[in-house]
Amino acid sequence: MHRSPLSHDANSGSAAIVSGGGTGIGRATALELARTGAAVVVCGRRRELLDETVRLAAGLGGRAAAVTADIREHDEVVRVVDTALALFGGIDVVVNNAGGQFAAQAEDISANGWRAVHRLSVEAAWDLTREVATRSMIPRRSGVVVFIGFSPRRGIHRLVHASAARAALENLAGGLACEWSRYGIRALCVAPGNIDTEALAGYGPEEVAAWERAVPLGRLGTPEEVATVIAFVVSPGASYMTGATILVDGGADAWGHGQPPPAPVLPMSP
Repeated sequence: MHRSPLSHDANSGSAAIVSGGGTGIGRATALELARTGAAVVVCGRRRELLDETVRLAAGLGGRAAAVTADIREHDEVVRVVDTALALFGGIDVVVNNAGGQFAAQAEDISANGWRAVHRLSVEAAWDLTREVATRSMIPRRSGVVVFIGFSPRRGIHRLVHASAARAALENLAGGLACEWSRYGIRALCVAPGNIDTEALAGYGPEEVAAWERAVPLGRLGTPEEVATVIAFVVSPGASYMTGATILVDGGADAWGHGQPPPAPVLPMSP
């Protein structure tokens, strides 16, 4: 069982927004931030899941609130930030965890399917980040922005739309680290590998087993292992870290795909 090495006050005095905070890595991150002293607003589209995160945070002695919102819509982003500012007075951390994808051959991904993935993973992340930065972090000359990437950090079979989106987030983190360091703002990307979440399980046991075999450490990671890294990089202990992508992947990026490529498709008979 994973046990965080972070002290209970590692993030004391901080206020954070975590998107997609009702399940998986988002929930685990919200709980680890709350356990280490941060006040947290979780947002997402399913109220019952967000309320459960808040309940669990309270059980850890943390302070948390839930905002039901679809952050693909700018007005909803503004409402999330309004709520966090009203509750906490300022926002020190934003974790852009919300995202979604589906497995498909590249040629079967429609324009609408491509846009749906990028709208949530990239555009909504930028909208939330910019809203928080302009209204709280830049005026206060401090803050930490975290984006969630993918490992392996390369094109992924049947996930070209999603891997392209997550690569954009890596570059966004690097660009913001260059641009916003003058305001005392740090920007990082945390890239999990094959993590044992509800979303991963949705791909089916055969696909999950293949991904697990591709991990040099020989197992899936847990949301809590990713959350601990996120809670550390937003803490004062990581104050000299910015512009980097941190892998939490059991060695998956070092190994690569770990499986043979698809067989060539023979030319069609005339």
